[in-house]
Amino acid sequence: MGDIVVQKVVRPARVKSGPWLEVIASNLEYHRATFMWKCEGLSDAELRQRPLRSSALTLLGLMRHMQGVERAWFQRTLAGTTPRFFSYRTYITAAGDEWYDESDPTSATEVYEDYLKACEESRQVFAQVTGDPARIVPNPEFGHTDVRFVLEHVIEEYARHVGHADLLREAIDGATGE
Repeated sequence: MGDIVVQKVVRPARVKSGPWLEVIASNLEYHRATFMWKCEGLSDAELRQRPLRSSALTLLGLMRHMQGVERAWFQRTLAGTTPRFFSYRTYITAAGDEWYDESDPTSATEVYEDYLKACEESRQVFAQVTGDPARIVPNPEFGHTDVRFVLEHVIEEYARHVGHADLLREAIDGATGE
């Protein structure tokens, strides 16, 4: 079915106790890797599949979304900078939401590389933006929140979308796992 986009993924062990920021950072890395694990071994065409009739979600669409999550929350919200979002083709869903159009010609490999770049950008600003976890940041979606809330929200985004990815992956090729 073509070239494999995401090669072997090794999920890191999680820090389960200790300083709060170390626990949060390790859980974030674990969820990033778990999301990639759900995409491991698939081709561009498989990552674009909409295997569930009841949903327009694809693994590639989720990958595009998660690069946006990384940049929006770490760079824009926590660091107060203007991130560079990749300009993917989108459409408006029946519910009025904007989502990623799989007719976008950007290859899955390019999307994957952009996702990895977004994660690395987040890692680079993490120490700078988490020095004071109680720091209040403006947040147009939730109102003013502190850094802790934003970090927990990013993990929440990953947890929710890893669940989606799990269902999509099973529907694509039957692969399951925790």
